[in-house]
Amino acid sequence: MTKRIVVYRRLHDDQLAQLQRDFHVDVFEHLEDLDDPAFRAALREAHGLVGASRRITPELLDAAPRLEAIASVSVGVDHYPVDELTRRGILLCNTPDVLTETTADTAFLLIMSAARRAVELADFVTRGDWRASIGEAQFGSDVHGKTLGMVGMGRIGAAIARRGALGFGMHVRYSNASPKPALDEELGARRCTLDALLGEADFVCVTVPLSAQTERLIGAREFGLMRPSSIFVNVSRGRVVDEAALIEALEQGRIHAAGLDVFAQEPLPADSPLPHMANVVALPHIGSATHETRTAMAQRAVDNIHLALRGERPISLVNEQAWAERRA
Repeated sequence: MTKRIVVYRRLHDDQLAQLQRDFHVDVFEHLEDLDDPAFRAALREAHGLVGASRRITPELLDAAPRLEAIASVSVGVDHYPVDELTRRGILLCNTPDVLTETTADTAFLLIMSAARRAVELADFVTRGDWRASIGEAQFGSDVHGKTLGMVGMGRIGAAIARRGALGFGMHVRYSNASPKPALDEELGARRCTLDALLGEADFVCVTVPLSAQTERLIGAREFGLMRPSSIFVNVSRGRVVDEAALIEALEQGRIHAAGLDVFAQEPLPADSPLPHMANVVALPHIGSATHETRTAMAQRAVDNIHLALRGERPISLVNEQAWAERRA
């Protein structure tokens, strides 16, 4: 029997062809609603799912009784009920590694842009307000030689820290991570408590995954521990931050500026003040949004689903317990 895959994320033609050589593939590239009748009909027969950015619920899993594996075109898995998938023996795969460097590039773009007020001053030029040599009113802040505080020190956090330490001579502090002796030696990094980091860092950069433990990890208390000159950067998930507390901290000058690629609600609501604040650089969640990286992420998902449905261990497996129980 030829196994069936439902794809609800755009793949390149050659990647789709790779799947079609071995599986029956139902494609829903522009799926707007998970209750779409055609999607639900395909789901009933599906052995595998390939996609991203859709919340998968236990109810949806009930509608897919043959499902064996999900290959998410993402690193984050907060859209998936991991424990429930494991209980049902469904493998969940993601795409770490392939987006590490480009997401770190994005984080450093935000660090530099917020510190040097790049977006604000580019608008200043566009409006025609640059009529004389700039003065202190347009000055920004240095990045080189400053202290970079990493809240989280996984793959992406380490890549950002390397850029800071090796490229800009920054002093690296990190929290919410296990000790990293190799990075301590390589970068001169130092592990500390979150409170100590917030009080010491010139730049606070958040890279922790979203979980029950990290939701609203950074709120009013934490912003109160930061210095008025501090710049806050978030490339993890919007819900790791209490957004109302962030807005208040920016408005009241408790922190200097913010660079944000992620938000509690995406796209940003029309009434959000964040994109209209001069001391905020707001990007539309572009962390991995390059042609090269998105192609690599999709290819990893294709490879993962191929392996999973052939009974082999996927390259990037989230729920190891489901694999162990399947092998047992």
